Amino acid sequence: MLQVLVVTCLVAIGTTGAALLARDDATQAAIDQVTSIAEAVAHAPTVIAAAQTPKPSAVLQPYAESVRLATDTDFIVVMAIDRTRWTHPTVNLIGQPFIGTIAGALAGGRVVETHAGSLGESVRTVVPVLSPAGAVLALVSVGITTDAINRRLLGRAPAVLIPTALALLLAAAGSWFLSRRLRRQTHGLGPAEMTRMYEYHDAVLHSVREGLIVVDRAGRVTLINDSARALLAGSVEDLPPELADLIATRAEVTDEPILVGDRVLVANQRVIPSQGHLVITLRDHTELRALTGELDSVRGLTEALRAQAHESANRLHTVLTLVELGRSDEAVRLATAELEVAQQLTDQVVGAVSEPALAALLLGKSAQAAERGVQLEVDEASFLRESTLAGRDLLTVVGNLVDNALEAVAGTPPPRKVNVLVVSEAGEVRVRVSDTGPGIPDPAAAFRRGWTTKEGGRGVGLSLVRQVTERYGGAYEVQSSAGSVITVRLPVTS
Repeated sequence: MLQVLVVTCLVAIGTTGAALLARDDATQAAIDQVTSIAEAVAHAPTVIAAAQTPKPSAVLQPYAESVRLATDTDFIVVMAIDRTRWTHPTVNLIGQPFIGTIAGALAGGRVVETHAGSLGESVRTVVPVLSPAGAVLALVSVGITTDAINRRLLGRAPAVLIPTALALLLAAAGSWFLSRRLRRQTHGLGPAEMTRMYEYHDAVLHSVREGLIVVDRAGRVTLINDSARALLAGSVEDLPPELADLIATRAEVTDEPILVGDRVLVANQRVIPSQGHLVITLRDHTELRALTGELDSVRGLTEALRAQAHESANRLHTVLTLVELGRSDEAVRLATAELEVAQQLTDQVVGAVSEPALAALLLGKSAQAAERGVQLEVDEASFLRESTLAGRDLLTVVGNLVDNALEAVAGTPPPRKVNVLVVSEAGEVRVRVSDTGPGIPDPAAAFRRGWTTKEGGRGVGLSLVRQVTERYGGAYEVQSSAGSVITVRLPVTS
């Protein structure tokens, strides 16, 4: 009904405009008609000759009436220059003054106006009758009343009303068909139900903590909620490469890890069969993975401390036994040697690395390595002072490289060694981790997400290293022959 009402109003406005334009056209046509007739009458030899006689009405009245009837005009008045009428459709008005403007015609020009005269309001033209010498002998006025113009318009009304009625009928039929189609497409839901559904869905999309993205067949993002925008932290038109690659596969995946900046996101992707659209959900596992890594580190450190406590207890018993046996010198030498070994590693790490978190990380990794039967060495050339690198980024690089190296040498024949070098030089921080493991079979793919040599591994550690390196504009390289050597260079500013 609203559509029909709107269309009716539009058609009414259009029809009114068309009627006004038609009236203007009819008025202009009437002006053109009376002007041409007036000019023709003023140039007629009969009129020129009669205007110079003592009694012009006798000749001009029948002539003017015949022309008026032939041209379907309402009046043709020939008058003297003092306004005295010589002709008029109403005979008793002959000899009376003409009602209207004649100044322009007396000057040899033309007067066109709409004026109320003896026959009512009319559109008229007044032109001069000129002698051969150019003098104004008389004036001719020809007019058509506005009532006659309106009657002509009414005669054309069917040409306007019939299309108008057809337009209204088509609009009503179109609205009815459109309403039925919309009902089918909306499963019978009306505007109120659709409004409520939209409000519910909008509230849900903005409140859920999972990121939600809908992508059409052409790969364009058609829907994205607030959580997804926050997780992607970038332009919707410029999706992260790994997410764009996942969308390009159009495969259904479950809990697929992807890297977006420093974040580890878990993606699920489903295809809507009826439309071919993709629905992707994203969850942030960065903190969970960080906590898991810290838990693993703490667990490994705890196991290492338990083992060291066991070893320390054994050595303490040995020292006590030596004291009881009266061999105090040997007990002192044994205790002193153990203290020197532990203190040497601590002094080396703390002396070379001023970053407390990194020093603690290396000491903790040393304990884990010892528990696994791996000798973790901090290169004597290591030297790191204050830098503009974020401590978290440096821990990400060193921690993941050391963890991968420890995994690589685990289960290999002794000697099992891991060497760590962290040094700041020439405007960059260089991190090098080497191991005596079997090497990396595909060095070119080592930093690609998902690449791993561990059974059940997810291939995230080296990908995080690559993310940090690329963000700082650095470089990384892999050498693999007898074991593997991974070097990462991170530019720093003073």
